[in-house]
Amino acid sequence: MAIEPDKKETEKLSAWQKHLNEYIADSMQRAIIFTDVLRKRGNNYIKHIRSGQPPVLTFNYELILNAKNFKRPVNYSLVRISDRRKKNETPEQIDRRHKNREHIPKPKRPIVIVDPRAGHGPGIGGSKRDSEIGMALEHGHPVYFILFYTDPIPGQTMADVIAAMERFMEKVAELHPDADAPAIMGNCQAGWAAALVCADRPDVSGLLVLNGAPLSYWSGVAGVNPMRYKGGLGGGVWMNSFLSDLGNGVFDGANLVLNFEMLNPANTFWNKQYYVYSQLDNEEDRFLAFERWWGGFFMLNSDEIHFIVNNLFVGNKLERGELELSEDKKVSLKNIRNPILVFASMGDNITPAQQALNWIPRVYSSVDDIKRHGQVIIYIVHKDIGHLGIFVAGSVAKKEHKEIIGNIDMIDFLPPGLYEMVIEGDIISGKFHTKYEPRTFADIASYDDGTEDEADFSVVSKVSEANDKMYQLFMRPWVKLWTTELSAEILRYLHPLRLQRYIFADINPLMRPVKNIASLARQNRKPVAQDNPFLIMEKGISEYIAGVLDTYRDYRDRRQEQLFQQIYGSDWLRWFFPPAKEEKHEEIPEHERADYDRRLLAMEEGGHAAGLIRIYMAVARSGEHVKRRHFEIATEIARTHKILSKLRPAQFKRIMQEQTAILQADEDKALHALSVLIKDKDERMEALSIARRLCLVDGVYTEPEKVMIEKIKKGLNL
Repeated sequence: MAIEPDKKETEKLSAWQKHLNEYIADSMQRAIIFTDVLRKRGNNYIKHIRSGQPPVLTFNYELILNAKNFKRPVNYSLVRISDRRKKNETPEQIDRRHKNREHIPKPKRPIVIVDPRAGHGPGIGGSKRDSEIGMALEHGHPVYFILFYTDPIPGQTMADVIAAMERFMEKVAELHPDADAPAIMGNCQAGWAAALVCADRPDVSGLLVLNGAPLSYWSGVAGVNPMRYKGGLGGGVWMNSFLSDLGNGVFDGANLVLNFEMLNPANTFWNKQYYVYSQLDNEEDRFLAFERWWGGFFMLNSDEIHFIVNNLFVGNKLERGELELSEDKKVSLKNIRNPILVFASMGDNITPAQQALNWIPRVYSSVDDIKRHGQVIIYIVHKDIGHLGIFVAGSVAKKEHKEIIGNIDMIDFLPPGLYEMVIEGDIISGKFHTKYEPRTFADIASYDDGTEDEADFSVVSKVSEANDKMYQLFMRPWVKLWTTELSAEILRYLHPLRLQRYIFADINPLMRPVKNIASLARQNRKPVAQDNPFLIMEKGISEYIAGVLDTYRDYRDRRQEQLFQQIYGSDWLRWFFPPAKEEKHEEIPEHERADYDRRLLAMEEGGHAAGLIRIYMAVARSGEHVKRRHFEIATEIARTHKILSKLRPAQFKRIMQEQTAILQADEDKALHALSVLIKDKDERMEALSIARRLCLVDGVYTEPEKVMIEKIKKGLNL
């Protein structure tokens, strides 16, 4: 019997009414619970402040040095990560792992990790088990962490901070005398601080890893990287001086965090909150854990923020070798003697890949110049991870950081040059194959759209200095006259990023009933079905709101870029503040020519060990890329060879660096001298066999390897 039309309509309306009732119940529950989550965030914020804002580390740690007690005190400390326990690991497994580690002949080098002091507190680099710290512990390295406190010591400067970090590195090396020099990993702002340490004191550290660290502050792609225009549109460093004066000599880190927030208004004002609201049953803990770090605002002295903005972000003096840590003491990135690994991402809108990489062709004239300095520079560019993901995301920790840390021992043995680190494999299997492919400056330039736009930023630098002098002369005395510690504290409490936290905390009496109401909502939680038409409509509205905010962002960024170009590209302003002329590199400075002559004289010095290591480095130079398998075979040969096994690691590296320099000076002459270094015919046959074994990593000779084998054979007179 056919159903009557009015009955069909009634059933249809009944179904819609059911969907609506379920959606209303679900959305109201989510609204109440989400409000409670904001209440918890506010309470956590207040609790975190009252406890002194300790680092958000998952791992236990012990204090090694407190820089508050130094002759020039700063608010930094060196700690050692003492928690080596793996997740779900039993005490028996721990004992077995420690027993196995005792059989390792050479201790692993220590790793020092530094988090950014850019508004937030320390610890995000180790806030999860799957993190930089977690991966370093997984590989058996002693791990140290440089943390800092909320308030700076009155009078501390960036020079004092760098000096303290150098002393920390000395202490780590002192605690591990039998290991290689400690590697230092700098995240974001801490990257350029770590680079300053390595450039000022190249003797205190080993490998330098820069994660999302800006060193070329003027670089970026037009229409894509708007943050670099903010300093110019604000008139330069004077604004930071003004904010510091309003803070009674202290710059509020919340202002830096607000800059990050405003980069992506759709995420700040809608997506971040809506994602928690829509996934409330699964996202509460993650959101609260992240907000504990994101909402921890740390301070800088007026001198510190002035140094950072004036010398780095606006002045770009580090890249150009003009930065002075102290009077008449300029720091050049060319002073860094140990390998450098740069990790950047194309999805990073705070430190674009161009800002992380472009310093390389600015500091060095060519890849040959890198080689002449005996330097190894490696870069790895992620396709889409965001800025925080570079040193926070678990997927990045399990892949990129796992391989970076797992290959630290190999990087020291790469021939000087410029490489890209290529990681093949997937996170699901956990099996990766890493190789280092030689690159040119053209490969770095391919990430950019040209450097012509950077002339405007040199004008900004000069305008900034003029504005800052005007401010200090005419405005600063009046601002300081009307500023007190009370007025500064009031401004900090009224900052919107703080206000949005404690207004939802229990200190607001209106929020006190929320806890009990939310408890009832959780007990009677009835999530709506995912195919509910009203939930689908809600998601559509959310996407529309995010799209509107994205449109606003794109329009705002284009207008700011156009305004910046109109101001700083104008002829009248450039007449008063002419852009700096691009300096050309001297291809081979005079002192390097003398060094070249010394290398030629050392062609026939060193004996059997030098000859074998020269062969290893020649083979490594000949391939299209260097795989970890090359290193493993070379290590096995060195461990079992009657001559090489007697060398201490420091001796081996010293000879390797010397032989690499000799090969770079004149490869043909260096190989021709092999028969002088290895005199016995049987030993020369063995050396040729070693060269062939090194070339057969993939089971077949490449054409460059065939050519190299013939050169080595001829040089050995075989």
